[in-house]
Amino acid sequence: MRSPPRYPIGPAVSPLVVSLTLERASALLDAAQRLGRHHDMLPLTVVVFDSGGHMIALKSEDGSGIFRVQVANAKAYGALGMGVSTRVMGQRLADRPVFAGSLSVVSDGQFVPVPGGVLIRAADGSRVGRFALVAGTAQDSTRRLKTRRALKYKKPRDPIDPAAR
Repeated sequence: MRSPPRYPIGPAVSPLVVSLTLERASALLDAAQRLGRHHDMLPLTVVVFDSGGHMIALKSEDGSGIFRVQVANAKAYGALGMGVSTRVMGQRLADRPVFAGSLSVVSDGQFVPVPGGVLIRAADGSRVGRFALVAGTAQDSTRRLKTRRALKYKKPRDPIDPAAR
């Protein structure tokens, strides 16, 4: 891994600590798209956010629907905000529609509790970002899990539900 560029340090300029580099985010996007093609998924839209909820990288394949970018953002942002996967959120909110609606309101619509998002963790287990993909069909859910495994992501421990550990 390359070392970050050296910038003059002074009272007005200091380097930021980066939890997830653009290089790593781009590699994740490329790997997800390769796996999408391998599994004959519909065109993918893939987004990577850092732990602060800021988009680091985005790729939308030719033929992706025009709402896919917003859906991918909402999966990543909402799940990062709740600290659990979008699949877990969807399961928990199935019988709590009022709470689900409230989360959508407080997140300014950036909340979609359907499968497709995974946490990105550092080697020490700390959360460094969020990875979300939108492929368009329910049957791709199983393939999404394979994508997560192929990208070597550990299933994150659920901070809310001890039984899910």
